[in-house]
Amino acid sequence: MAEEEVIYDEEDFRDHIGTIDEEGNRNWLFPKKTTGTYTRRRRLVSYLLLALLFAGPFLRINGEPFLMLNVPARKFIIFGNVFWPQDFFLFVFAMIIGVIFVTVFTVAFGRLFCGWVCPQTIFMEHVFRRIEYWIDGDRGKQIRLKKMGWTWEKIWKRVLKNGIFYLISFIISNIFLAYIIGSEEWIATITDKPSEHVSGLISILVFSGVFFFVFAWFREQVCIVVCPYGRLQGVLLDKKSIVVAYDYIRGEKRGRYKKTEDRKELGKGDCIDCHQCVDVCPTGIDIRNGTQLECTNCTACMDACDAMMAKVNLKQGLIRYDSEQNIKEGKKVRFNPRLIAYSVVLVILMVVFTSLLLSRTDVEATILRTPNLVYQERDAAYTNLYDYKLINKTNEEMPIEFRLLSHDGKIEKIGQNAIVVQPQELAEGKIFVVLPKELVTNYKNSIRIGVYSNDKKIDEIKTSFNGPI
Repeated sequence: MAEEEVIYDEEDFRDHIGTIDEEGNRNWLFPKKTTGTYTRRRRLVSYLLLALLFAGPFLRINGEPFLMLNVPARKFIIFGNVFWPQDFFLFVFAMIIGVIFVTVFTVAFGRLFCGWVCPQTIFMEHVFRRIEYWIDGDRGKQIRLKKMGWTWEKIWKRVLKNGIFYLISFIISNIFLAYIIGSEEWIATITDKPSEHVSGLISILVFSGVFFFVFAWFREQVCIVVCPYGRLQGVLLDKKSIVVAYDYIRGEKRGRYKKTEDRKELGKGDCIDCHQCVDVCPTGIDIRNGTQLECTNCTACMDACDAMMAKVNLKQGLIRYDSEQNIKEGKKVRFNPRLIAYSVVLVILMVVFTSLLLSRTDVEATILRTPNLVYQERDAAYTNLYDYKLINKTNEEMPIEFRLLSHDGKIEKIGQNAIVVQPQELAEGKIFVVLPKELVTNYKNSIRIGVYSNDKKIDEIKTSFNGPI
């Protein structure tokens, strides 16, 4: 009886993820330590971002925190500007811009954010992984350590590594809480009696456990299984997107390197099948199979491949930032009209949102004509009664004065006291707008009222003034 022919599917890798074996068990990854140009650049970017992250709760702009997201109190401070629920439209607009930004950026430049800026990648690759290399050693030593029985060496390394991991997770948790409740409240939480800040201390311990679980055990599964961005990549990328790509035209056919052979005569490409690009991958993929959802564009394979190409005197850049179309057509990466258009869209979105933030006023004023009341007639003038609401978004008292800008009339406040809005408070009241009869030409007249504080105009309100029919 003839043996049944076995057919191998070259696309089999797309049917499963590299971190799960055929029986559904976890395949632990042990990425090899990388060095090189892109690794150094990413490390520098990571350290700058980490410095900003840890300093953020303590930085002040005009007396306000650089960033605070106090969800329970519904108070948000961004770049020193205080935002309240009344500014919720800005957050909605920011979310819309964020979605568009992510979409356009990914279509043009792939998953660049994941490899260079994402906090998960920064902490995993440039903090926790480096500690792991320091204690457990590089890839080979880590594999041997995992297979080793519970000897004294394995026990003290596991205790030391996980102890440091939890300590760093505890520090991250404290910083995370400081971003939520503010640095002053956080300092009080950790310095006062524990009984006075039970909820804060519980939050720190919970967050510490979550971060420890993510970086000590869950690791790359966050990028592969949890993060929606990786899934979006599959529908956002196309052949023109700039990603970390393997030049299969130049690299194939693969073959081991031998000094005495002529690779071109033997029909071999530049890929020497050294497997280094796979060994260094933090998500366990083979970039030579093409773009995959697990790829975070971390550039580790680029540095590993360049290092091997230099050793065997072959041209570097076999794995590089490029698009599938450029590789297929043999073209170099360049800013074509498509990339330029997408980049312009990104810049416009950033400018629009920045202008909205900068144009936001410290006091939000609402002036509406009192409902169900008609105009009142005086000797040579008509008056309308208005309700005003003033929301002070700052931490300072705001003396307020109303001025009529559109007409030669006047504004009379009801009550003898000056209008002063307390910090982060709401002030309400009523005012009369008085216009000479000759200026009231219609039943509804448009007027403009300026809102001033210390002789500085902080807002301008348009409303209507009713006259006789």
